[in-house]
Amino acid sequence: MQLSKLLSPLVTDRITLNNRVVMAPMSRRRAENGIPNTSTELYFAQRAGAGLIITDNTAVAANGIGYLNTPGIYNEKQKEGWRKVVNAVHARGGKIFVQLVHAGRIGHSLNYEGDEPIVAPSAVQADGVIRIPGDLHVPFPVPEALTTSGAKALVQAHIRAALNAIEVGFDGVEIHGAHGFLPEQFLHPYTNRRTDEYGGSIENRSRFLLEIMEGVVAAIGKEKTGVRLSPFAHINDLPAYDEEAKTYKYIIDKLQQLDILYIHLSALASNGKSSIPIAFIEDVRARFNNLLMLAGGFTAASAEAILQQELVDLAAFGKPFIANPDLVERFRHNAGLATPDPDTFYQGGDAGYIDYPAIYTNSRWCCTD
Repeated sequence: MQLSKLLSPLVTDRITLNNRVVMAPMSRRRAENGIPNTSTELYFAQRAGAGLIITDNTAVAANGIGYLNTPGIYNEKQKEGWRKVVNAVHARGGKIFVQLVHAGRIGHSLNYEGDEPIVAPSAVQADGVIRIPGDLHVPFPVPEALTTSGAKALVQAHIRAALNAIEVGFDGVEIHGAHGFLPEQFLHPYTNRRTDEYGGSIENRSRFLLEIMEGVVAAIGKEKTGVRLSPFAHINDLPAYDEEAKTYKYIIDKLQQLDILYIHLSALASNGKSSIPIAFIEDVRARFNNLLMLAGGFTAASAEAILQQELVDLAAFGKPFIANPDLVERFRHNAGLATPDPDTFYQGGDAGYIDYPAIYTNSRWCCTD
């Protein structure tokens, strides 16, 4: 199949990308003390052939770390680590956004420094377990409910992190409003049982995320601001709810008014079926005039097909980028793809991280060291 759309440049008045293949944000959990290291630098540089790289979810505050060895961007050592990553990607001709996150109740105090408590919109414990130092797995703790002023402080933490990102050279930021982390915990009536301005109605439950988006746009510019959403994914112990579609349509209309660069929809693929119905994507496309990105089990052929339909502008790939640092060139040459090792997705040091070989080492857009 000809990949004429997938491999063609994206040229807009706000951003130009070498192709429409996005490296999706993946939590690889190699950042001890939240600090990107030399292996992180090489990992992203190896994959600079992507039209756009979006980093691991990167915490805006210590108690936003969530999973063990998740990176942050709230102190100087973390910023210096990310500066080296950005420079390495830019040296290979790539573009890179950082995904900013606060994990909320999906975390544990042993996974970050300091004594700030695990927080959430309401004191609703997540079902399941989380890995902590010593390779132990323990239940999620009961989070402390944020005060109104505490919620506003975390809005400001996202804005400071966005400014930090631009300071170190990132091309932009993606706010992680998906996958059951803090912004989605505010959106969801199961985890948001508040009675203040951040709880109750759709408008109030959406306020936390939209205040982040408004603040980041004001701080760094709408042309450098994107957001990730995962309607109907129900990740991290968030059940379906009656107002789910209505909630996301309200948010998308507000994002259109903010005129941000892109919306990144994260779909789960199961048995060939996406968690986000095509009709919903069509509705988002009608409501939102700027770039629309979709992630969710793509092959090169299925990504090309949805791009040809003009339902989305960019296709994001996750797992294929783990074992194929030269993924774009493999697509270009119709080469086979290596299979990643799931045992090293979230741990393992350099093994399963920077040791996957590239076939096309002489390509302009893919190098290994």
